[in-house]
Amino acid sequence: QVQLVESGGGLVQAGGSLRLSCAASGRTFDHHFMGWFRQEPGKEREFVAVISWSGARTTYANSVKGRATISRDKFKNTVDLQINSVNPEETGVYCCTTSRSPFAPEETGGEYFGSWGQGTQVIVSS
Repeated sequence: QVQLVESGGGLVQAGGSLRLSCAASGRTFDHHFMGWFRQEPGKEREFVAVISWSGARTTYANSVKGRATISRDKFKNTVDLQINSVNPEETGVYCCTTSRSPFAPEETGGEYFGSWGQGTQVIVSS
């Protein structure tokens, strides 16, 4: 059974950094692009970052570009996200996800992702 488990959420002060990690189990995601989305109550799920299956390419939402880094470790089957200089608008549940298909070019729309974690809550205090 495929499982994605996020960790690293919690309370972060505005201006600080958040560091999240996602551990995948059940099968390898070596050939799947992986991403992070943010969900806030009453709002649509929002794309944050994606990394290609090779790890060579990354794409970020405009709101975090220049402040975020997504990375993956294929040996550990993990994908990490760091965002610096966070602001209260970035409060939400951060979910890790993987593409539906292997060897696909990375996408930013939620419909291209198949497996999702439960998410980890991040609260950015002002």
